[in-house]
Amino acid sequence: MNDRLHNAVASIAPPIVASPAKRIQAFTGDPDFMSSLARGLAVVQAFQERKRHLTIAQISHRTEIPRAAVRRCLYTLIKLGYATTDGRTYSLLPKVLTLGHAYLSSTPLAVSAQPYLDRMSEQLHEACNMATLEGDDILYIARSATTQRLISVDLSVGGRLPAYCTSMGRILLAALDDVTLHEYLAHGEFQAKTSRTLHTREALLECLQLVREQGWCVVDQELEQGLRSIAVPVYDASGQVLAALNVSTHAGRVTRTELEQRFLPIMLNASRELSTQLFS
Repeated sequence: MNDRLHNAVASIAPPIVASPAKRIQAFTGDPDFMSSLARGLAVVQAFQERKRHLTIAQISHRTEIPRAAVRRCLYTLIKLGYATTDGRTYSLLPKVLTLGHAYLSSTPLAVSAQPYLDRMSEQLHEACNMATLEGDDILYIARSATTQRLISVDLSVGGRLPAYCTSMGRILLAALDDVTLHEYLAHGEFQAKTSRTLHTREALLECLQLVREQGWCVVDQELEQGLRSIAVPVYDASGQVLAALNVSTHAGRVTRTELEQRFLPIMLNASRELSTQLFS
């Protein structure tokens, strides 16, 4: 990467990211703001794919919410069927999915995208997905799975994956403005999922600039060994990237060349048609 780009990353200090407790505290004095509800939501959001079982102390550390308040939130979540405990650690139960299911299943974007995902899946005989950016992760909002092809990464609607090492994530990150992108690169945690994973800030920035230039992205066995995917953007009425579409394949079945020569034209066509339908 050239010196100008390197300096651009190096010159940006990690941003000050307010903890959930501080964000809640900012609403002190607002008589209509329910701090208890906000704390409960913050406790739910403290759980992640890599941290599915947490202690009260860990949740308190992550959120900066006092342990006594965390304990009451967890007690309430357990009573309502959203969480469980083994006596030491706490974890969420599937009922939590109902909180977002109504939105994910009814949002116009997901509803409009489904026929296009189904058509691509039928044409390519592979799983097709749509995602948006949610913090440092991508959030799956629609998908069309296929029973003919199986891969170990098989997320449902509402599932999340790190943005930096996924094809849809890189499409969405590349669409960020320069300031927001550099802030993300400065504070993000990038781990090598496989020996192929791009996990340095310099390598990721160089890759994202290429994605910006070409308008699509291939991630080749960076999230998981044997998993190869290609993604394209979906645009809103102003030409900004609204979401991303991708197709996931097994590296032993589909070569990178085939992704670019056979899959990409079908995906770009679906993206254009979907964008036109959404905002015509």
